Amino acid sequence: MDLSIRSDNGGAAAILTVSDEVFGAEFKPGLIHQVVTAYLAASRSGTKAQKTRAMVSGGNSKPFRQKGTGRARAGTTRGPLWRTGGRAFAAVPRDYSQKVNRKMYRGAVRSIVSELVRQGRLVVVPELNLAAPKTKELVGKLADLNLADVLILTDDLTENLYFAARNLPGVDVMTVREVDPASLVAFEHVLATEAAVRKLEERLA
Repeated sequence: MDLSIRSDNGGAAAILTVSDEVFGAEFKPGLIHQVVTAYLAASRSGTKAQKTRAMVSGGNSKPFRQKGTGRARAGTTRGPLWRTGGRAFAAVPRDYSQKVNRKMYRGAVRSIVSELVRQGRLVVVPELNLAAPKTKELVGKLADLNLADVLILTDDLTENLYFAARNLPGVDVMTVREVDPASLVAFEHVLATEAAVRKLEERLA
């Protein structure tokens, strides 16, 4: 499979030959959904916790006598009806992670990348170097490529590129090692350098 490498002015500069196995894989929406859902679930902290009636303080003695007060009988102040009582069906820390093996994960990423290629949403450039950490310079490069909602994929994140992109809405920068399925499907376009495409092909082969 051949990918067109775009020049700085937006035109085609060269052709990059890549593996059909990685960039021409079958589109599998069910697998993509499962892997993306598992990735997002694993990122949840799951640290929410509340106290049951056994965990709150107080309630060692009957708050008032059984009869003659006109109030409903009560044996403790730890019950969920009391202001300082415990919570009924209290939340406990839990693990939201789902099992996804390496074969499924790589298959989903290959499917996502291949669909980006088919839809023309993967834009490849020779390199993406900025002379200074200036947001204006990066905005100009993206405007030349007619890209707005874009994930920038690079093999090695430079300081200039990081600082230039961090304040831009709808723009994120990742290395091939950091990229994940949720980020690949979250943006309208993916802008990748030639070196990043090669490294991605090597990881998914």
